[in-house]
Amino acid sequence: MQNAPLFVGLDVGGTTMKAGVVDDQGRPLSSVNLPTEAHKGQEHGLERMCETIRQAVAHAGLRPDQLAAIGVATPGTMDIPGGMILDPPNLHPWRNVPVRKYVQEVFRVPTAFQNDANAAAYGEYWIGAGRGSHSMVLFTLGTGVGGGIVIGDMVLEGEHSHGAELGHTKIEMSKPRQCGCGRWGCLEAYASATAVVKRTLEALNQDDGKSALHAVMKKYGEITSKDIFDAAATDTLAAKIVEDTAFYLAVGAMNMMHTIDPDIVVFAGGMIAAGDTFLTRIRHHVRELAFPVPAEKTQIRYALLGADAGFIGAAACGRQLYKRTAG
Repeated sequence: MQNAPLFVGLDVGGTTMKAGVVDDQGRPLSSVNLPTEAHKGQEHGLERMCETIRQAVAHAGLRPDQLAAIGVATPGTMDIPGGMILDPPNLHPWRNVPVRKYVQEVFRVPTAFQNDANAAAYGEYWIGAGRGSHSMVLFTLGTGVGGGIVIGDMVLEGEHSHGAELGHTKIEMSKPRQCGCGRWGCLEAYASATAVVKRTLEALNQDDGKSALHAVMKKYGEITSKDIFDAAATDTLAAKIVEDTAFYLAVGAMNMMHTIDPDIVVFAGGMIAAGDTFLTRIRHHVRELAFPVPAEKTQIRYALLGADAGFIGAAACGRQLYKRTAG
């Protein structure tokens, strides 16, 4: 094992950051989580990143000088070639943070920098649901909708580091819903877990009281996307919300199929816990919406790596950098 190159990936989130050592075959040798504590400022955040990496290396029984490369993935607006986070909404008050430079100087190891959704996509492409494919599109379904595109082992970053913002493709402009980004008609405003709950609450306000979700609201004072999907088998209102969500995601997938024509479209995030029935409905709507050939040939799948996709994909970015510089 010591003769094969080893990599560490770090996935920085607004609440926690996760790091792990990954071998050349994509197998995790360790993983650790630490609180991000973004409110303490970016200097603390940078050292927090390094401490998470140190702990991941130690948990794998290694020393930092045994690493071939490091990959770091973060959210928010960024300059990927410059290795900087610019103005991340989930990491206030950080601004213009030189992540790659700092980590590389601390560990003296080649360091790659990537958007978190892009990294998750690359992890799934390398050893997850997209393994063995040439091209893959990933939609991450959570509080928002993220995305990543990988073609021929290359992450599509875009000319200005804002490629593959799939949650902000427009799916409705006649009577559009407002997105958390402040703009209107985005896929995220319809198909994120947040949007599913918001759409359900609006429907309940217009409902005649028959939906079982009224009782959930009365008991807990709130509902979650899981409540809605759980109720869909027997509740007409919940079933309509879930069916519409499958349709919206199919519109997003179809747009990517008509733009990228990938081998595979993958859905990740908490909402995939809805199971095979939900995936079947997405596939149904894709067949209805897409051109016949991509509708037949493009695979529609759930992700396989769960919460590990980010750090595995970040490590894969480090691995790609290492292999490029090594020869």
